[in-house]
Amino acid sequence: MTHRVVIIAIFVAAIAVTPWMAFAASVPSVGSMAPEFTLPSQEGTAVSLKDYRGKWVVLYFYPKDFTSGCTIEAHNFQRDQPRYQQKGAVVLGVSVQDADSHKQFCTKEGLSFKLLADTDHKVSSEYGSLTSLGLVKFASRHTFIINPEGKVTKVFTEVNPNKHSEEVLEALAELQNRAAAPGKALRANRRPYELRRDSGYFLWWPRMPR
Repeated sequence: MTHRVVIIAIFVAAIAVTPWMAFAASVPSVGSMAPEFTLPSQEGTAVSLKDYRGKWVVLYFYPKDFTSGCTIEAHNFQRDQPRYQQKGAVVLGVSVQDADSHKQFCTKEGLSFKLLADTDHKVSSEYGSLTSLGLVKFASRHTFIINPEGKVTKVFTEVNPNKHSEEVLEALAELQNRAAAPGKALRANRRPYELRRDSGYFLWWPRMPR
């Protein structure tokens, strides 16, 4: 019991000083292709980013299962699952704990979305979301919104677990509205007349509404 308390204390202290620490690499920039990955979920099945091409993906990295901030953040993502589904978005969580730890965490906290095990730290590092504290390595609290084409459209590097899901939903709505805007503008700018051929002549006819 004492050993577990010490380990948790180390993680809490590490998270507290994270803003002053160097990350493994820079985070992917907005507009770049999100790094591909395949990781095991809490169910033991392999999950790849490409499995969700055509959907919006909320990919969030978190330090450790069962810690207070990570539990609050996960609870809020779980609470808002119907809203994410309504927007055609999936939530994927990533930390460096193994699939068994994720399974216990999901069972205890009633989580239904997928938590992925990045035990070799490769994916966390590729997303610029790995923090080292001496011999201890853990995922930084970062979130990426990835569009249906697989591009990074929003990056969060300063996350408040208490309100993060809400701000992700707001950003997602804004991004989806922006993505739909060109199509709406094109339809709005359609000419009211169309060119038709009649009796060998080309004439302008009123365009019928669709």
